[in-house]
Amino acid sequence: MLQTQYANPSTELASQYIYLPETARITRVETLIPEHKLFTLVFEDPAVRDGFDYVPGQFLMLSIIGTGEAPISISSTPTRKGFVELCVRNVGRVTDALHRLPENTLVGMRGPYGNGFPIGQLKGHDLLMIVGGLGMAPLRSLLWYTLDSRREFGKIILAYGMRTPADMLFADEFKDILHRKDITCLLACEKTNGSEWPGRIGMVTDLFKEFDLDLDNTNAVVCGPPVMYRFVLKGLLAMNFSKDKIFMSLERKMKCGVGKCMHCQIGYKLTCMNGPIFTYWDAINLPEII
Repeated sequence: MLQTQYANPSTELASQYIYLPETARITRVETLIPEHKLFTLVFEDPAVRDGFDYVPGQFLMLSIIGTGEAPISISSTPTRKGFVELCVRNVGRVTDALHRLPENTLVGMRGPYGNGFPIGQLKGHDLLMIVGGLGMAPLRSLLWYTLDSRREFGKIILAYGMRTPADMLFADEFKDILHRKDITCLLACEKTNGSEWPGRIGMVTDLFKEFDLDLDNTNAVVCGPPVMYRFVLKGLLAMNFSKDKIFMSLERKMKCGVGKCMHCQIGYKLTCMNGPIFTYWDAINLPEII
């Protein structure tokens, strides 16, 4: 069984998995948008496959023999067992090699790492998810976790903004989500380029006026490009959101995943250990986070 950083590392078995990758097989590859593919992977060892667990917001270290390894956010939900889904953008040596791999290829995976979203704090309350562009890759894990565990959450609002409809990740899934009665899904794009569009034309912050919120009972989760955070956080604070109820997914320069290389250090915190989920208070004390 792979171990999270919260697991008891006292046994030899538990401590070794934090460093050693397990073999996993690519069982499905789906192109979502240009340079973005969704990989479905299954651990070869049945014991690892059955025991693997994680929290939405955590990440894995994926390795390709002869190329290296890279941190990848988990896009699937722990409520669905037996496989892991990774939405991967082709941006570097490892991800380029991964994009060229066919189905049935073996790779290495170790983890999960990071703190993940505070599910215990989110349960029993309303949830506002604000996503920009490619931020849907890591946020998808939390989205489907909440929908699969729908009775454990209050009202759910999802606001997803992007540049054009062609930049939308998981577009087929959103065709169904838009018609669900147990979630309010709001979409915005900067320009349609002539495409049919079911949402608003504008920025994701233009959707804020459509929110119907009970601030005392609502947590906000934000995930997207760094430039988006400045405007989204400003809007949330203008609505008098409590700073301890704003959570951000911020992946930055992670390399080893276990706090040894110090490559992802930000002030006195390490993204791979103290993140990638941070609160607004963290952003205030460590402004270079964003």
